[in-house]
Amino acid sequence: MSVKIGEHIDLGEFPLLLAPMEDVSDPPFRFVCKKNGVDMMYTEFISSEGLIRDAAKSRKKLDIFEYERPIGIQIFGSEIESMRGATEISSQAGPDLIDINYGCPVKNVACRGAGASLLQDIDKMVAMTKAVIESTHLPVTVKTRLGWDDSTKNVDEVAERLQDIGIKALSIHGRTRAQMYKGEADWTMIRDIKKNPRIHIPIFGNGDVDSVDKAAAWRKEYAVDGIMIGRASIGYPWIFREIKHFFATGERLEGPTIEERVEVCRTHLTKSIEWKGDKLGIFEMRRHYSNYFKGIPDFKEYRMKLVTLQTIEEIQEVLEEIKDKFELETV
Repeated sequence: MSVKIGEHIDLGEFPLLLAPMEDVSDPPFRFVCKKNGVDMMYTEFISSEGLIRDAAKSRKKLDIFEYERPIGIQIFGSEIESMRGATEISSQAGPDLIDINYGCPVKNVACRGAGASLLQDIDKMVAMTKAVIESTHLPVTVKTRLGWDDSTKNVDEVAERLQDIGIKALSIHGRTRAQMYKGEADWTMIRDIKKNPRIHIPIFGNGDVDSVDKAAAWRKEYAVDGIMIGRASIGYPWIFREIKHFFATGERLEGPTIEERVEVCRTHLTKSIEWKGDKLGIFEMRRHYSNYFKGIPDFKEYRMKLVTLQTIEEIQEVLEEIKDKFELETV
């Protein structure tokens, strides 16, 4: 049975979603994930204050492209009126849905009353969500965590109350805010919410899915409608392709060859330059090289070159060298 968000977004039988990640899930990164089969993506999270004040960095994050659909714009904030304004601005950018971030645990978000900090004030979360829903014709979805800390795991109440005011899907990261990204994600509460007879919207699980085995086991064990993958896709967009192939056939794909790694790295670089310009595109790509070639022995010398070179031609030469030197190996 197909998973649907609202009336018009059909994600197929068991969708894989790309988690919104600050400084990662920009259009160049989303392009390579889309090529590898991800079903639904989101922008990086965007500050509502930045949008209503017309900050260039926030506005730039609204860039979305036709081939990315379905795609959601994710916003966060601590003031209800700012979120209302940001929703109107985001809706004009033409996404398929608006997603609200009630999960970000980092200090400069959560300690300013946004992101996961709303888990400490569910009444305000409900009022904010209602304001967002009223400000757009698009479906509204939410991403959150289990609770603020171990003594206040309240995502079950969050799920019911937000569904009651009209959200169309809920993604849950299986940690509290206090855990940040430490320890192991606990999906048992996510399963309980999915099994709650009152809940009828799609529930997506997030946290620690980093392999075909885990995706297959947790799909069965936790009965979610789909899986959202974040950190495991950084430098490894093939994770979507591998999981989907296994679900469809029961067979495992070989990991990417060096040639595939180089090609995806090249594509990412090209898209980065197209979107950000030469200087910034080359600079921001530097954080990705070691991820694309993780696990390759004796790679340090090439990484050092890649993170210091200034022109696309020089970088392409080094990528060609990498391909020639390592092409007989599959990592």
